[in-house]
Amino acid sequence: MAVKKFVVGVFTDEKVLFPAVKKVRSAGYKIHDVYTPMPIHGLDHAMGLRETSLHTAGFIYGITGTTTALSCIGWIFNSDWPLNFGGKSHFDLPAWIPITFELTVLFSAVGMVLTFCYLCQLAPFVRKHHFNLRATDDQFTMVIECTEKTNEAEVSSFLQSVGAVNINTQVAETGWWLGRYDTDKLPYNTQGLN
Repeated sequence: MAVKKFVVGVFTDEKVLFPAVKKVRSAGYKIHDVYTPMPIHGLDHAMGLRETSLHTAGFIYGITGTTTALSCIGWIFNSDWPLNFGGKSHFDLPAWIPITFELTVLFSAVGMVLTFCYLCQLAPFVRKHHFNLRATDDQFTMVIECTEKTNEAEVSSFLQSVGAVNINTQVAETGWWLGRYDTDKLPYNTQGLN
């Protein structure tokens, strides 16, 4: 995984953060991510993120559950164990609705949770770099990725002009790695270059 340099700006108020995100984007800087202690309505749009496709994945998982239920019940009642229930048809769709509904919901829910965990890289013993430990408590953190054309001092002064109260430069891996926070040391210097 690539080790990159980031300029991290810390904000104390969402009313300052929201216009700052728009100004940073309009200035042409590359926002890596914005970490907030609570959801902020419209922040994803201000950051230029596209709408999630998790609902499409949920629909596909639901259709898979429906198909699995109808196929399995149809196979059981028509081929594997055909029974005559008082002269009723072997393809009795209204009687199959409860189990079909339950399997549709089960496949959709479990599939979306696993997809979400995969996309967000959430799993036991998976670690990611934390740019600001108070980002889940009471501070808002904007992380700007430094490229070859980025001047750190210019980005820092720009963040200060838009309302950041604390600005620092950090070096971090962009992905995730396996390990535990309490036993392993971080594989890189988190406060800057050596």
